[in-house]
Amino acid sequence: MEGAPPAPTHIARWDLDKTYLRTDFDTVRELVKTALERPDEKRSHPGAAALLRELQARGCEVHVLSGSPEQMRRRLEEKLRLDGIRFASLTLKPNLQNLLRLRFRSLRGQLGYKLPTLLRMRVHVEPALHETLVGDDAEADAFIYALYADLCAGRVGEEALERVMRVDRCHPDEIQEALFALRAIDPGDVVDRILIHLDRQTPPGEFDRYGARLVPFYNYFQVALVLHEDGRLPAEAVLRVGTDLVLQHRFDGDALVRSYLDLARRGHLRGDGIEALSQALARWPAGDARRSLFGLDEVQVLGARQRELREACAVGLSRRPSLPAGAAIPDYGALVGGHNRRRR
Repeated sequence: MEGAPPAPTHIARWDLDKTYLRTDFDTVRELVKTALERPDEKRSHPGAAALLRELQARGCEVHVLSGSPEQMRRRLEEKLRLDGIRFASLTLKPNLQNLLRLRFRSLRGQLGYKLPTLLRMRVHVEPALHETLVGDDAEADAFIYALYADLCAGRVGEEALERVMRVDRCHPDEIQEALFALRAIDPGDVVDRILIHLDRQTPPGEFDRYGARLVPFYNYFQVALVLHEDGRLPAEAVLRVGTDLVLQHRFDGDALVRSYLDLARRGHLRGDGIEALSQALARWPAGDARRSLFGLDEVQVLGARQRELREACAVGLSRRPSLPAGAAIPDYGALVGGHNRRRR
């Protein structure tokens, strides 16, 4: 008899459409096309599957929370399995139920669906477990994740939660579900990082209002770099994600370096992991093709790039206030009217 699976060390909550999967369904025709795609036809964003597999290998428990309709469950489950992703839960939106109940606002709205679900799921999590949340800029993920983090930490209370959900025209049962779950949560600053994929190329500065905890990103090598500095991934794992992007998705060494520099200049990297990444590269045999992928065949080149990366980190941090995550609470009441791009 097999023993019980090991307890998770961390939790990752992941959106699907435009975050993990490369989807586009802003019209009914696009939605139908997406729904009819076979699992092997669905495309994931470069590096996303490789990154999730690396996290899972280190005891991270993956929960998928998506706005995709419940009717797509079988195909989405099969796609994730094809990519080697083991998920602890896959929560999809009950849009058919919303339609039958004439809840048309809920077809587009995300706050009344995702926030109560996140809070309800948190009730069943060991209080000491921390979370990383990953979403995109197409809808309301940044707003919802930031509000969820502040609710869990006790920085935002029941009165503010109810007011925000009423302004967003959430249904009364959605509000009550959120309030009930919030009361059952052990308060704690448990959300370490919020990562928002810039699928629609939203200017990164628009997310500064949510604090230093939130990092807008363009590709999953950037996510791996952030999680490495957070202590969630070792240097070897970061390099494997980078190698996947190079070999499978036509990135090159220069593109990976530019990705680092972009994050660093925006103030999202401290440079703590540069030495570990360099040492991991040095452990690869001299003739290993992976070294050339990063343009780091020679020690002199590696040294020059280390200096460039460290200087970029110093510049970025000097331009960005070094506030601790969550130190400044966003004005959710003022932001709620414009948080949902799709609704606008």
